[in-house]
Amino acid sequence: MGFLRLVIKTLRLATMRLGIGWMFALVTFNFNRVAIADLGAIAVIVTSLIGMHHFISFFQVYWGRFADRYPIFGYRRTPYIFISGVGASLIFLFLPYIAVGLGARELVATVEAFLLMAIFGVFMAMNGSASNSLVAEVTTPKERGGVVAVIWAAIIISGIVSAGVSRVIMPEYSPEAMRQLYNLTPIIAVVTILLGVVGMERRITKEEHAALLAAQPQESTSPLGTFRVARQLMGTNPHVRAFFFFVLLAIMGIFLQDAILEPFGAQVFGKTQAETAAYQQAWGAGALLGMFSIGVLSSIFPISKKLIASLGGLGIAAALATIAMSSITYQPGLVYPALLVMGVGIGFFNVGALSMMMEMTIEGQTGLYMGIWGMAQGLGNGFANVFSGGLVTAMIGTGLFSPTLGYTLIFGFEAIVMVVAIGILRSVSVQEFKGLTKQDIGTVLAMDTAS
Repeated sequence: MGFLRLVIKTLRLATMRLGIGWMFALVTFNFNRVAIADLGAIAVIVTSLIGMHHFISFFQVYWGRFADRYPIFGYRRTPYIFISGVGASLIFLFLPYIAVGLGARELVATVEAFLLMAIFGVFMAMNGSASNSLVAEVTTPKERGGVVAVIWAAIIISGIVSAGVSRVIMPEYSPEAMRQLYNLTPIIAVVTILLGVVGMERRITKEEHAALLAAQPQESTSPLGTFRVARQLMGTNPHVRAFFFFVLLAIMGIFLQDAILEPFGAQVFGKTQAETAAYQQAWGAGALLGMFSIGVLSSIFPISKKLIASLGGLGIAAALATIAMSSITYQPGLVYPALLVMGVGIGFFNVGALSMMMEMTIEGQTGLYMGIWGMAQGLGNGFANVFSGGLVTAMIGTGLFSPTLGYTLIFGFEAIVMVVAIGILRSVSVQEFKGLTKQDIGTVLAMDTAS
């Protein structure tokens, strides 16, 4: 009976994230292609739009702390998940029109696009903080690895499904077909969130919430106050600081390849679009394999989450080094095996690192810490977008290096970033973090109130 309850809980938590996977897929793979290739928008503007929400991820810290202190009808996670998911989905009703304006290179459309994506980023920050906090609060440490694996697998699968639906509804671009496709987003968001979260969170009583607040010093909940608390925590607790930079560098190391894999295959090996499209499938399949395998194993055996994340990171670094070698030695046959290994490493890393994020919190401040870790993820993704395009432009676009040498250096640099991240992780201890944090959080919040 207990196993059945765990399965149902896991599937519902995964369902909660399906709408988010759908939205990210449409933005990353559909909106990008339509605006640039079909409508002739300026590429750097479109890619900056897509990466913009990552840099707004610092709002996760604010929303996490805000939700900790201000439940809605006794719920600290469910209302924020619903509000953010539905709010973000409504942005998609406007994106087909924005794409046309970007294609016409209209200034007003460009300003509107950045404003809409900024709002999308704020909603995604709220959703990420609330969703991760909910998972942390309704799962045990033993359950967490398997639950995280299934959730991330669901996000990947929802992206694959959205691509399939888009091919059916919009095999070729037309404004009408794009509107029909994007208008599905609010429906999908509402249905998946309701199926996932209703009844999942235990309602906290006023007395219980008052007791949690009483255990913490009086604090300011303004955005600036929240960011100041996060900065002070990183300054006073070495484990908070180390884990923040581990997450930032590791995410940057993983996703530096995301935007340049297909150009790499085309420029170095002369691959067709269909052939380079298989790159994404290769590492995506590996990621699903890695998440499911380590998720099952960590649910059965007491495997350290830190060890899982470290093994995943080292696997990613080895795969990236192999891709760099394939470029300099001109051996395209090395790419697919390397991508499969990289995917398995990403699967391991997701399970280990995300489970560690949920363990590196304290009662009453879960939202604050999940917000800090979410901010590190967002900044890592944002820097990956900026650096990948910048390195390709600076090394290859300027003619400084040939594509063969340029991509070798880029993938080699990415591998080094991952190794550095794993080196930082070695200094992190969940047990010491909790011991230090119980002392530090009171001191820091008291300092924030006094300032």
